[in-house]
Amino acid sequence: MNYQETINYLYTRLPLFSRIGAAAYKADLQNTITLCADLGDPQKKFKSIHVAGTNGKGSVSHMLAAVLQTAGYKTGLYTSPHLHDFRERIKINGEPVSEEFVVSFTERIIPVIDRIEPSFFEITVAMAFEYFASQQVDIAVVETGLGGRLDSTNVVQPELSVITNIGWDHMNLLGDTLSKIAGEKAGIIKPGTPVIIGEATDETLPVFEQRAQEKKAPISFAAEARQSVGWSWKKHELVVEVAEQHKEDHKKYHLDLAGIYQIKNLLTVLASVDQLQQKGWKIYEEHIRAALPKVKKLTGLYGRWDVIEEHPTIVLDVGHNEDGIRQILRQVELTDHHHLHIVIGMVNDKDHEKVIKLLPPTASYYFTQAKIPRAMDANELQTKAAVYGLQGKQYSDVNAALAAAKEHAVKDDLILVCGSVFVVAEVQR
Repeated sequence: MNYQETINYLYTRLPLFSRIGAAAYKADLQNTITLCADLGDPQKKFKSIHVAGTNGKGSVSHMLAAVLQTAGYKTGLYTSPHLHDFRERIKINGEPVSEEFVVSFTERIIPVIDRIEPSFFEITVAMAFEYFASQQVDIAVVETGLGGRLDSTNVVQPELSVITNIGWDHMNLLGDTLSKIAGEKAGIIKPGTPVIIGEATDETLPVFEQRAQEKKAPISFAAEARQSVGWSWKKHELVVEVAEQHKEDHKKYHLDLAGIYQIKNLLTVLASVDQLQQKGWKIYEEHIRAALPKVKKLTGLYGRWDVIEEHPTIVLDVGHNEDGIRQILRQVELTDHHHLHIVIGMVNDKDHEKVIKLLPPTASYYFTQAKIPRAMDANELQTKAAVYGLQGKQYSDVNAALAAAKEHAVKDDLILVCGSVFVVAEVQR
């Protein structure tokens, strides 16, 4: 098989959550354990950082990877889903896995696929671990796909566990209360392994503390060590002033991930670096300051308040659940613009009502859908939105919806594309 044939095989042969949803979710680790055992347990041959959370885990993973590679470490990065090319999921120092490796790994693993019928995600996790081991990375940042306790990535024995936050997402699989969802995410906490909690609430805090106590895992909360005392935007760059506990001098960090929701993610990253330094990783302040303004360039992260055009300003953001949309709209309110246009599409298995009722009725809407089976029909989304006074036309194609928004916008307007990773992925750039 060539590369495209291999990708087609993986998409069609294996259950793919991003396409079909819950039917592809395997609620145990046995397939991953079997796959890794057949490969000689590659996950035991490199050091790792394991990152979970409802929102922010992708940004935190990419920022940590950027800092580590700037500090001189050969750094693997496993994230999901991808925007354009499957190889975005598996990177070393920002370079995607080679097409040749994807092909050779898949051909080698076909007998195991036929024997145990794994999911797409289980195969990609095993592929990433095999690649990182074969390339002898110093460390890999591994982002969970969904949840934590039963996520395929949860076979690693990391240097550090990180949980960014807990919010309402995938309730059909993770639980219908924040404490239940937190319990699933807390499943990545390992015996004796330090864990950083980015955000905790009265409902989730006891869950994290109990799990950490059971596992005798040192637990730290990012907001206890540092606070943001000011921020500003400067040429699509976020500048954050940070006060550190027991220190008088404030530090300013420049981030190319310009969404203000990155402030909390920054504090989580800094707390994570503290723990890595305590474990002997040679990461210095100059590495952090050099990495954070170049995360996109160093790791290839896009789709987080991503300004792709100006006059009118067009922003892409993969925010898609209640908390994610709330953070985006907070940023919209702080953005200088005349009128807001929102190009939005969602997937079927989200809590649409919680998202829709957050959206401003004063905006102009362009309802659309990505070209995946999970996509909510644009006409259905338009109908649901009309109940909350949101008005606009529906478009079966993402780029047709964006073209219509551009046609109706004037130079001082803001066009926001959001609601689904898959909608953002289909925007032609």
